[in-house]
Amino acid sequence: MDHAGPSAALPLRPLTVGELLDAAVGVLRDNARALLPAAAVLAAAEQAVLYPVRRWAHANPPTYIPQWEDLDRFYLLLVVGAATEAIVILLLGGFASRAASAALLGARLPARQLLDVRAARLGPVVLVALLAGALTLGAAVTGLVWLPVYGLSGLIIPVLVIDRLPVTRAIGRGVSLAARHSARALGIRLLGAAGWLAMRVALALSGVYTMDLLGLTHPGWAAPLGFVVWTLANTIAYPTLACLDAAVYLETRMRTEGLDIRLARARAHGPVTTASLAQGALP
Repeated sequence: MDHAGPSAALPLRPLTVGELLDAAVGVLRDNARALLPAAAVLAAAEQAVLYPVRRWAHANPPTYIPQWEDLDRFYLLLVVGAATEAIVILLLGGFASRAASAALLGARLPARQLLDVRAARLGPVVLVALLAGALTLGAAVTGLVWLPVYGLSGLIIPVLVIDRLPVTRAIGRGVSLAARHSARALGIRLLGAAGWLAMRVALALSGVYTMDLLGLTHPGWAAPLGFVVWTLANTIAYPTLACLDAAVYLETRMRTEGLDIRLARARAHGPVTTASLAQGALP
């Protein structure tokens, strides 16, 4: 573990909403060598999964703007997209949780160590991610009911990876943390998702229209261009949202469980490791 003194990315105190959004970007920036390649692979896989669904919905590349006569199919495309997005963010959450917990202790994990699938509990993380994706898919079919499902699932992965709890207990604790303080964590997750949705749409569309203005587009390039620009936009957005989940989890523990006070006391007795963040491991 590379020690870098007190972390500027994730201060040891309760944070405002704006500070949490900045902290997520800071954690990603400090761990970009590990998180961005992982995000690129998952974002590309998501685009491959969505490609046949987009064709069925008549959402044409590269912008995938729907046709008025196919809005019902386009809504189902959005439902599938919401589920795949939830899965990818939660999968990245296993790595982001380790990065955020190290940042809280003023340290930074080397890329290879950060991407250690055993330390990141990849098996349980995949199980929870697929379950959350299925629940999001089922809820989205009924309308806006998917929003609380999406919001409540965000802290489960940080609990699973940092608290090292079994899956069933991690789900209960993650949902409980997200619902505390009038569902503050849930609201922050939805705010972050909405903000980054607008940003990645803007990034993707600006890339498409810029190439069009420069005369660099061709009808045969529409599908590859759409694949590339949306993959790039999501490669930035998805790990940022995963880091936001991890930062919100740690901040919620500081705000409601006194994690910052407990860590400060523990430091008085010697070095504190990421394992000390687990429930009950601090004095």
